[in-house]
Parts: sequence; structure tokens; C-alpha cells
Amino acid sequence: MKLFLGLVTVLVTAISGRRQQPIAPNGDGRANIVVILTDDQDLHMDSVDYMPLLKKQVIDHGTFYKHHYCSTAICCPSRVTLWTGRNAHNTNVTDVFPPYGGYPKFVAQGFNRNWLPLWLQAAGYSTYYTGKLFNAHTIENWNSPHPAGWTSSDFLLDPHTYQYLNASFQRNQYPPVSHEGQYSTDVLAGKAYGLLEEGVQSGKPFFLTVAPMAPHSNVDPFPVTGTPEAALKEIRMTAPISAERHKHLFPDVKVPRRSNFNPEKPGGASWIKRLAKLTDEVIEYNDDFYRARLQTLQAVDELVEGVVTRLEDAGILHNTYIFYTTDNGYHISQHRLNPGKECGFEEDINIPLIVRGPGVPVGESQVVTAQTDLAPTFLKIAGAKWGWDGLDGSPVPLNKKQLENAKKERQEHVNVEFWGRIIPEGKHRFSLDDGKIVDYGPNNTYKALRVVGPKYNLYYSVWCTNEHELYDLTTDPGQLNNIYPTSSSESEITILGVPVSKLLPRLDTLLMVTKSCKGRTCVQPWSVIHPAGNVKTLHGALNKRYDSFYASVSASVSFEKCELGYILESEGPQEAVVFHEGLGNDWLANGEL
Repeated sequence: MKLFLGLVTVLVTAISGRRQQPIAPNGDGRANIVVILTDDQDLHMDSVDYMPLLKKQVIDHGTFYKHHYCSTAICCPSRVTLWTGRNAHNTNVTDVFPPYGGYPKFVAQGFNRNWLPLWLQAAGYSTYYTGKLFNAHTIENWNSPHPAGWTSSDFLLDPHTYQYLNASFQRNQYPPVSHEGQYSTDVLAGKAYGLLEEGVQSGKPFFLTVAPMAPHSNVDPFPVTGTPEAALKEIRMTAPISAERHKHLFPDVKVPRRSNFNPEKPGGASWIKRLAKLTDEVIEYNDDFYRARLQTLQAVDELVEGVVTRLEDAGILHNTYIFYTTDNGYHISQHRLNPGKECGFEEDINIPLIVRGPGVPVGESQVVTAQTDLAPTFLKIAGAKWGWDGLDGSPVPLNKKQLENAKKERQEHVNVEFWGRIIPEGKHRFSLDDGKIVDYGPNNTYKALRVVGPKYNLYYSVWCTNEHELYDLTTDPGQLNNIYPTSSSESEITILGVPVSKLLPRLDTLLMVTKSCKGRTCVQPWSVIHPAGNVKTLHGALNKRYDSFYASVSASVSFEKCELGYILESEGPQEAVVFHEGLGNDWLANGEL
């Protein structure tokens, strides 16, 4: 039996609506939104199972979306996607460090004038935020400019963001204040409760985000200057630090030993297939690291209950949506990897999303959702008129009717992408099969697709080295067997009774759209390839009438060069192919998205 001790809370809140005059203290009837956003929380190592208060207060009263994904498995790009509703290839915030990412890049791209809190304020919501916003948001640049759109805020700032016992917070327009010696999540909880009270007293519907940095690794301190290469050499991440009251918990718990835990044979592509098997010493350290993450989440669990009980005491719980999610997933020992994220494997991209609120049914949902869908969801709840232009997602179905319709109508794909290098966390570096030890991985840039249909469950990726991966997660949930053919002599594998050789052109063509999609085409990519509208899924595209069309497709996703950021000139072909009805199955036309 698993131990269920501890409390982890991550509030993820967003709301929007029409412009309005000041209203009475009881609000205008629109729902409040609370978002609890953790940092680096896994789904596939069962961290949620060790959060009994989250279960009691949110899971047991709402829907757990089991196929929820981040599109970029690293914090700053994922968070910018969450708060702008745009994929990283449309924000061009692709790293945690400048020049390719971080808060300065967010500002330089113009998003401080065009993002969710401003849209919600225009809709008549009061907006509040506490905790981690973006990387490279620091004690030096906190007011140059100050993040726009928040009625009241209390931000956790670099270089102390990831120091559990040395947090610096910055409230509204006041200078940063150090909380050395105090436990970061506990400090955050006090600030969250204060902002929640402000929201209750505002006389408006409110949107509140609570963003603890748990269970992220401890970093003393996080580098904020210099080149990305210099930062990668400087940064050292160690196991997270729990509150003193939780350090005794889970003494015998270990990383789940599933099929891809430190496998006998290397898998994957590029540098991952060169990793050496983890030693017993490393595995023991990784188990300790895993327990520290679970212990760290207990203060979050307590925070979750604290938020819910205060909503209940205020008499507004029944009219408040609570979203619990994280920015990206995490791996420890899977695929021979030391602690970290940034890969395209399920451990890194499939993340928790749990929603409680008005009309939300109790149970689990298998519909496909992504971080790009959250901003549209908040805007829809708020009835907002502004902010919809250019969004790359669609609202998450929140009631029984919407969930039932989604089974037949909702998109089945997620765009996945990454640029730059991978950073090993903990005291051990990457050990390669030739005996070489490296501080950080080679270039980790890739474009990928997750496609989840009624009878198929696929991951397809193209690396910047132009290596390919294809996994059938129905038969290979650990993603150990790359079935992408490397030679014509290999025996043909079939999926849905279709040879992989016929499946791949469909996936290539779909990936060509999603890698550069904008707005509606990100939600309906098949409409670009089949503008007549009669193909909406991979299953539909597998119809035999399209065989000659897809067989004639020559352009596919490839890279000219491995870069550390999104450099369009190195991204390879950008045009999708289009099937035109009535002109023959083998007639192609190139068209810009």
C-alpha cells in the first residue's frame, strides 16, 4: 500500500469577462478561477498519489485529465505558453536563459502588453499572482518593466527562486524582500491566503495563481547573467529540501521500477541512445532524490487544502474553478537518465491537470488537452471578448456534455518541441557508453507529435540531427522500442493494420503543419492538408483513397542545423502539402500556413 502523507498545492487560476463598472461585494455571478501551478511535477512517477489533501479537496470533487501535455518540457517556455496561449515557436521564448528565453525575452517579444492577466482585467476580473512567474525575473529587473496586468502580486525572484530556505519575494511596486531561513512554500502560502482575501474583498470575480517552486531541485543560486553555455557550466542542482516537519516521511519509497527504469538496452535517439547504464550508486542517489521530491510536495499539499478551506469559509467554493497543474513533467532513472526534464518522453510531457468547479464531473477523462488550451479555457469561463486572437489552443471541456462531445470532436494531437541542451540535475553528470562523462547533454532540439486516438497511441519525433523516433505506446508504454525503420530490409510493422511505411507520410505531413502552426491551424491541422474538411483525424487520413497522395509527398520535417534557440533559417522546410479534391489523389500544392 502506498503511503499517503503530505499536502501539495498548486493553484492555477484564470478568469476573464466583459468590461464592467465596480460591482457589489458578492460579485456579478461569474466564477472565480484559482490556478495552482507547481514546478517540475511528475505524473508517471506517481507524485500525485502522495498528496492526500489534493485528493480530498480537488481530485475527489473534479476531473483528472489523464492525457494533458506540455508542449515544451522546460519551465519558462512552458509558462509563457500557458499565459499567452501560444506555442513556443510562436512566442520565440524557448529557453530559461537570455538571449533565447527568460523574462527579458518575454518582454522583448511584446507579451507584457498582450497576455492573459490583461485580457482578464479587461473582462472585469481582479487578477492576483504569487510565486514563480518566469526565469530570469530577478531582484535586479523586477521593475524594468514590472509584469503588467496584476491587480496585486507577490513574485518569487531569481537568483533565489530555487533556494528553499532563502526566498526573495517582491510585492506590488515595493522592492524585493529576503526571507532567508524561512521555508519558501510556507512563505508563499501566507502570501496566497492574503491575495485570496483581497480577491474576496474586491467585489469582482477574481483570478488567482499560486505558483510554488516545489518540487524543483534546489539551486544555490540560479545563474542569471552570462551566455547560456556559461550558465550551463555554472548551474548545479541538488535534491529539493523539504520542510523540517516532513523530512521523516516515505523512508522506504523508491522510484517506481517500470519497464523503462534503467533498461538493459539503450533506446531513444541522438545522445540518449549513448547513455551508459546507471550504477547501483547512482540509483541509490536517485531514489533519495525522489523521496526528497515527495517530501517537498507535502507543504504544497497543505497549501492546496488551505486555499480550498478559505474558499469554503468565504462561501464561494461552489462558484470557483480550481485548476491544479504543473509546467512540465520529470524523469528519474527512466531511459538511463539522471534527474531532469526536457525530453519528449511521456515522463516529461504528460503532466497532471485536475479541475474542480461548477459543473465539473467527478472522475477521469481521456480527452487530449495541452497547456495551450488553458488560456482559452480561462477566457471562456470569464466570457472575455478580448484575447482570443492568435491562440493556439481550444478550451478544455469542463462539464459532462462537453466531455461527451469531446470524445467525438476534439483534436487528438499535441505539438511538442524543444530547443537547446539538456541539463542533468543532482550530483551525477551524464555517463556515456564510451566512458566519457559530460556536464550537460549535446543539443537536444527536436520537433514531435503525440497522437492519441481510439485505437492508436503514438509518439513521433524528428531531431535536429535528422534522426527519427516512432513509438507505439499501446504496445510499448515505456517507449523502449523505436519502430521507425532504419533500413528497407527490416520486417514491416503494422499499426491499425496499416504498414508503418504508409503511416509515416501521414505523420510527416501532419508534423509539417504543427511545427509552424498558428492559431486555428494548431487546433485543426488536418484542415490545412485536407481543406475540404473531410479528414479530421489520423484514422481519416489513413483512408486508402489518399495513398497515392501521401506516397508522393517528398517534403518532410528536417533541420539545417542544431541551434540553441528558434532560428527560422535552421528549421528546414516550412510549407505544408495540400490535397485538392477532384484533381486526383496524387496532385500536390505547396501552401504557406
